[in-house]
Amino acid sequence: MSLAVSTEPVRIVRHPDRVVELMLDDPGRGNALDLRTAEALRDTAREVAADPGGAVLLRAAGGSFCVGGDLRAFTGRGAGTGAYVHAVARAAHAAVQALYELPVPVVTAVRGAAAGGGVGLALVGDIVLVARSARFRLAYTAIGLTPDCGASWFLPRLVGPRRAADLILTNRVLTGDDAERWGLVSRSVEDEELDDTAHRTAVDLAAGAGDALRAAKGLLRAGTGEELGRHLAEEARLIAALADGGEARDRMASFLAARGRPKSGDGRAEAGESESVS
Repeated sequence: MSLAVSTEPVRIVRHPDRVVELMLDDPGRGNALDLRTAEALRDTAREVAADPGGAVLLRAAGGSFCVGGDLRAFTGRGAGTGAYVHAVARAAHAAVQALYELPVPVVTAVRGAAAGGGVGLALVGDIVLVARSARFRLAYTAIGLTPDCGASWFLPRLVGPRRAADLILTNRVLTGDDAERWGLVSRSVEDEELDDTAHRTAVDLAAGAGDALRAAKGLLRAGTGEELGRHLAEEARLIAALADGGEARDRMASFLAARGRPKSGDGRAEAGESESVS
């Protein structure tokens, strides 16, 4: 029997096969990142880091992985907007750093929308599995903000500088299959197979040669942890500074107002289904 520790809106499930599952569990909000969620993610990530088992599985409940920052929580704060966004970013970044530095393999399972900060969170895994119907969209510049959660650090290393610029500057939408072709993720699978495939992958890793896997991961991560930490701090500074500006406030308000309009059918709305994109 699995042992579940509930820390809403994020929870930990410890499986007897030595897989430790970290689950975003606020599906009604698309697992959006407000301060409460970001702090819960930080705290649970640190708890996992203290006892990571043999492998970690990062996934989300509901139809979306994470639609990014909760714009309804960001707007209407006036001069306090930047400070609030900075607090959300710092908490989420502490979680990203903790997950990135885990000594055991991390498997990420992504279905539905991964937008804004959800993209960086998805990419923190060593092995990233996605449903074919998944949708990745950065979406920051559309609302006058810059990337956070490590997206601007991970993307150039995974897909190269040209494709990273395309994703960040144009807000192009990638399906799960697109993401695999671009090298953004490890592989895409049929939607109904995602959960089983991700858990089975984590189980196989947890049952593997633990010392060798940890050593191999250490080689892959050598020298990059501090670099990521510095980059996360700069991401947090920039997104907070822009959130205090009039352009970002106007764009966020316009984005929220547009949520009641019919979806365009081109996939863009699907990649940010909630009033959330950070």
